Amino acid sequence: MNKNKLSIAVILSCSLLASQAVNADSPSCCSPFTSKVSQGSANMVTGFIEIPKNIINISHDQNIFVGITWGTLRGVIHAASRTVIGAVELISSPIATEELIAPAYVWQRFSEDSRYFDLNLPGYWISYGPFDNGQ
Repeated sequence: MNKNKLSIAVILSCSLLASQAVNADSPSCCSPFTSKVSQGSANMVTGFIEIPKNIINISHDQNIFVGITWGTLRGVIHAASRTVIGAVELISSPIATEELIAPAYVWQRFSEDSRYFDLNLPGYWISYGPFDNGQ
């Protein structure tokens, strides 16, 4: 019973910390902190969505067989990377840093490949969107 209460308390405190400011015109001193906490916690929890994302994107670009094989492999690698980077963002949330992963959340620009540390990685079946100066 105590574990349930503790997990509910952790979830509620994370949701309170991750809430964004309502008025976007007046930047808050805590805005970078709360955005890093929300990005970190969301990426840790939803990193596994990279697997179907890569299967869908590669299947759309090539065919279903390549999507299932290569997309699954790339999805597992991206899922692990997004989860680890989410943990790093959550731990380093008090420190102001550059964006570690683009797009910030897995569901943003779903047809675009994930990019880490603002690097355009060379490779086959990698597509970057026009929003992040991708190539």
